[in-house]
Amino acid sequence: MSRWMTDYDPEDEHFWETKGKRIARRNLVFSIFAEFLGFSVWLLWSIVATQLNSVGFQYSVSQLFWLVSVPALVGATMRFPYTFAVPRFGGRNWTVVSALLLLIPAILLAVFVQMPATPFWLMLLVAATAGFGGGNFASSMTNISFFYPDRAKGLPLAVNAAGGNVGVAVVQAFVPILILFGIFGGVFGGPQGGESVFPQNAGLVFVPLIVASAVCAALFMDNLAVSSSPFREQAQVVKKKHTWIMSVLYIGTFGSFIGYSGALPVLTQSQFPEAGVKLAFLGALVGSIARPFGGWMADRLGGSKVTMWNFVAMIAAVVAVLYFLANKSEPWAFAGFLAMFMVLFVTTGIGNGSTFRMIPLLFRTQALDGSGPDEDREEAIVRGRREAAAAIGFSSAIGAYGGFLIPQGFALSSTLTGGPQAALVTFLAFYALCAGITWWYYVRTREVAGRAPAMARAEA
Repeated sequence: MSRWMTDYDPEDEHFWETKGKRIARRNLVFSIFAEFLGFSVWLLWSIVATQLNSVGFQYSVSQLFWLVSVPALVGATMRFPYTFAVPRFGGRNWTVVSALLLLIPAILLAVFVQMPATPFWLMLLVAATAGFGGGNFASSMTNISFFYPDRAKGLPLAVNAAGGNVGVAVVQAFVPILILFGIFGGVFGGPQGGESVFPQNAGLVFVPLIVASAVCAALFMDNLAVSSSPFREQAQVVKKKHTWIMSVLYIGTFGSFIGYSGALPVLTQSQFPEAGVKLAFLGALVGSIARPFGGWMADRLGGSKVTMWNFVAMIAAVVAVLYFLANKSEPWAFAGFLAMFMVLFVTTGIGNGSTFRMIPLLFRTQALDGSGPDEDREEAIVRGRREAAAAIGFSSAIGAYGGFLIPQGFALSSTLTGGPQAALVTFLAFYALCAGITWWYYVRTREVAGRAPAMARAEA
């Protein structure tokens, strides 16, 4: 059942064209399927939380924000062990396991949303199990990075991530519709709260898909021997400065995507009650679609330049959101607010793609620069590939904490100031910091203290 491939070398052009490309695409397709379900389960509570009080629960706005944000907190933390699971157990094997773990949050959600007397602390624990879905991204991205040559990682990594990210949009678009119908009859419970609402459907519909994903991974995916490395070797990336720098940048891009995706339904409901949450899914959708475009742009223009200017665009989008919130009593305010959030989501997607394009090139260049006399070029490239895969997983874990920080930022801002504006100003300042960091470390091409920036040399 392990099915390890020991002769996989995507840097060999003949192997890549005759065998590697086909194998890589097959693994990418089923990785996307599993990751799509992971994101879907991870963000289920962004919609379910908005429905709870209408079916008999009595949670405050702050408590609802906690139900939205705690899966992100757990998911971000789960990404650390998930990153190191691929080299330990194999990409195929771990995809099977991580897919099956999604059954836990899906089934628990279906059970407890039918119990309005559930104390908040217990419901918070139930929501926390959705964090299993957040861990999937790190293992999936780590795994897929080994299948593609360094020269062409940008687009497939972006497509893999986008396939997962779109799960957020699917959840936010279709779960509000699915819970209106008794699609399972009375087998798993009837309508809740005296209304024709079936919140348990939000978890139940994913159960057969999760099982199908695990079966597909077992039948059609592969483990790569080149991905196998000791934990001690992988952990070395934590000591590297650029691992932490890229992690900060990824908080600004992916952290914003997942944070705004989770918070936008509740934020819209609180600021524009008449608008509801029906259009909240558009943000996650456009952000997901934009991610491959960000990888494509980075492949052609350079990831560092795309990332820096993208943060500038994020600053402009937040300023515009603040303007429309300041005029929210105007009839045109909601349209402007939503439009500017769509721009903000597009920039998060582009930034997600461009930052993940930077990591493989950066670690390849550093590995070649640091290769000793006893290590030939090919060994250095393999080492760089392993370090890049570990750095991708680690950065994705750090970045995912934005999914907790942003909803909590809105909750704190609303509690202390009566609105979300203070939180948005804080996010704006952070984007300015990220733009400056990107320029300082990766965009400059002139030598500083006798050293040309590694990314400038990698993209030259």
